[in-house]
Amino acid sequence: MEALLVSTGVVALAEIGDKTQLLAFILAARFKRPWPIIAGILVATVLNHALAGAVGAWLTSLVSPQVLRWVLGLSFIAMAAWTLVPDKMDDDESESLAARRLGVFGATFVAFFLAEMGDKTQIATVAMAARYSDAILVVMGTTLGMMLANVPAVLIGDKLAHKLPIRLVHGIAALIFAVLGVATLMGAGASLGF
Repeated sequence: MEALLVSTGVVALAEIGDKTQLLAFILAARFKRPWPIIAGILVATVLNHALAGAVGAWLTSLVSPQVLRWVLGLSFIAMAAWTLVPDKMDDDESESLAARRLGVFGATFVAFFLAEMGDKTQIATVAMAARYSDAILVVMGTTLGMMLANVPAVLIGDKLAHKLPIRLVHGIAALIFAVLGVATLMGAGASLGF
């Protein structure tokens, strides 16, 4: 259960102000059809994070528990630093072309799936799936965290974006990643084999 709760909380906080949340705001403003956008976000996130969770679980079979502990601890600390760097959206003309060809759901799915490749939340999913023994709970948690951050972005749009203290939220997420990193380096989870 810890894997689900930590994964949900960390990703929900890390996602606030992230490029995929900015993408959710843009898609909501452009298409004004929240339900296909939310469905596209959900399907893209489940697929992307399931792949990331599988990679994380696979990593545990490749390296010794001691090496894994150091890799994970340092990865969480790196995620803490990365979380403090604000994301910016790239203008992409292909987004409107994708919407014409694929519809709102398809355009959202493609945009979110690609935006998540190598993103903080995908890397965090890999690290947490390697850290916890239940990759399924991690993927459920990271997906729930993504939805908790992005559904309001789609439903409320720009009104919400200007009221959140983004720097504070990023600071809290960075602190959680840092605590996870230090705890892992100090041996937390030793009973799990690393």
